[in-house]
Amino acid sequence: MKTLILKKDQIEQAANFIKKGELVSFPTETVYGLGADATNETAVKKVYAAKGRPSDNPLIVTVSSVEMVKKYVDHINDDAQKLIKAFWPGSLTMIFKLRPNVLSKAVTGGLNTAAFRFPQNQLTLDLITKAGVPIVGPSANTSGKPSPTTAQHVYHDLNGKIAAIIDDGPTTVGVESTVLDMSVKTPSILRPGAVTKDDIEAVIHQNVIDELHHVGTDQTPKAPGMKYKHYAPNAQVYIVDPEDSWLDVAKWIENHPQPVGVMAFDNVISSIDWPMNAQIVTLGSNSRTASRDLFADLREFDNHPEIKIIFTQGLKPSGIAEAYMNRLNKSAGQMHFKQL
Repeated sequence: MKTLILKKDQIEQAANFIKKGELVSFPTETVYGLGADATNETAVKKVYAAKGRPSDNPLIVTVSSVEMVKKYVDHINDDAQKLIKAFWPGSLTMIFKLRPNVLSKAVTGGLNTAAFRFPQNQLTLDLITKAGVPIVGPSANTSGKPSPTTAQHVYHDLNGKIAAIIDDGPTTVGVESTVLDMSVKTPSILRPGAVTKDDIEAVIHQNVIDELHHVGTDQTPKAPGMKYKHYAPNAQVYIVDPEDSWLDVAKWIENHPQPVGVMAFDNVISSIDWPMNAQIVTLGSNSRTASRDLFADLREFDNHPEIKIIFTQGLKPSGIAEAYMNRLNKSAGQMHFKQL
């Protein structure tokens, strides 16, 4: 299969691929997704095959209207309606209980719930509207690798495995959407993202649980990213915590016989006299730019197979930095500089 790179004026062609049961990568404000007709079980199973994704990892259903959600969802309560008004279209995914037998187990992982997302990208909303069906929308990468934030990242991982990629340039948020479980008594964040706990609580005026980011090996996760290793480049990532000394990091690199990757804020980079074998990329100047650039920077080091270790700046998990640290911890497998 030849994977096409489609431009903004080729959405009709992309929609036709979806209607025919083919896979199309689509842009959002967070990361690029991998789309297939959510009502076509055969097409959905192609997504798992293309990504190499475990079959018990449920898929997000991406929609272009609230009316599309109502076709599948049993009930949207008052709090959910407030959140829809505040954050849709945008970087919030919500889990609802489904009407019986409306979506395949290939979408839900066998659960009676599904996660719905209304992204803030007009090209993708047009794609869904023209296709006439919701589309599943996991990240368009090989399972376990850093999520794609450009069409080129998707092409690198999935060329020859999918029909097309809609190129809308780099994404602006860079980490996946917040996943909020609205199928339980107390709303619970299963994956942090750009819409924060404080943002949600300010809208619904009640406490939100924010401690359920992992499940056991014998459990089916309700949301992506809760069970399996994610976001990992070829090299081992180590987190440099806020209390760690970057001077100590530089000394460690100087004594290492091979090149070592460094991902840090501009002020950290400029404050150190780095050894020659340090390969440095910037995370910008704050937690928002760090979140935007994290996956792209991790992918950059995959172009340098001689680099086996990457030191990456850790942040205090507040606001969007919570999402950044969630992804970074998974990428590093919970490994920290102080463990070396």
